[in-house]
Amino acid sequence: MVMSSFRIKAIAKSVPQKVVTNDDLTKIMETSDEWIKRRTGIAQRHIATTESNTSMCVDVAKQLVNQAGIDVNQIDYIIVATMSGDYQTPSTAASVQGSIGASHAVAFDIDAACSGFVYGSSVMNTLLAGKKDSIGIVIGGEKLSRLVNWHDRGTAVLFGDGAAGILVQNDGSDSQILGENLSTFGEAGMSLTAGHHAGQNPFGENHDQDDQFLQMDGHAVYNFATKRVPESIEQAVKAAGIELSDIKYFVMHQANERIVKRVAKKLSLSMNKFPVNIHNYGNTAAASEPILLAELAEQGRLHRGDCLALTGFGGGLTVGTIVIKY
Repeated sequence: MVMSSFRIKAIAKSVPQKVVTNDDLTKIMETSDEWIKRRTGIAQRHIATTESNTSMCVDVAKQLVNQAGIDVNQIDYIIVATMSGDYQTPSTAASVQGSIGASHAVAFDIDAACSGFVYGSSVMNTLLAGKKDSIGIVIGGEKLSRLVNWHDRGTAVLFGDGAAGILVQNDGSDSQILGENLSTFGEAGMSLTAGHHAGQNPFGENHDQDDQFLQMDGHAVYNFATKRVPESIEQAVKAAGIELSDIKYFVMHQANERIVKRVAKKLSLSMNKFPVNIHNYGNTAAASEPILLAELAEQGRLHRGDCLALTGFGGGLTVGTIVIKY
């Protein structure tokens, strides 16, 4: 891992105005508020109506720039982690760059599904290490509502829309990514799929059908998460040269409250170290960890010198943890 200063200068989030409660879902599918809460911990989610993935990411970027008090021409890199971009090209990051006028920034997307923000932060750390005082923006942005089959209660109740991110600088301070663990398990990738394109053309005999909707083997993903996430956290903390007890907060992907509780139990840690906000947002994939991080900042719960562990897991299948000295 490349060691460099990774100082978070600003944190921001942007979520759609429309809130869809569990009771709202009972009007369009066979489900109940009690069933959803018991199985997932979710009470509501934000669903985009007028917002696009790009517009939410642009809003986040503008907030970050204003918070940090910088000129957009100082930004060197923009990374957007998303599995639900508005276009295959241009990238969401390129659209953000153009919308905020950051003409000097190199911009690109990455897709590691729910691990995307963690993976993107690791990539940004490497980029910043190559240039003193360089500045980067990492955003996780998702409009998962367009990938959900709203007649499938097994998946439709789980997901929400939103974006959040950080502005970071290699400023020579002692803020840094202390350790990380990134792992991909492609052999299990078909346990969670979305946006299948058959690729039909007049020169072949491809009879597959397009299937844009998100499909998930919930049992397989749950077992994957409860096994691999504790391993990832332990390895990243070990790489950081600290103890689990030194971590103030474990900012985990909000896929299911039961998973978070299971991970805390496996690590023999108090749930006080595992903030949860899934009840308000549902699963927002790559936006999940930064939305939670933004809420911790808004609540005044983050302080310089704190050690934080950010963990994402999901499609790929992937898992990733970074340990940050804030």
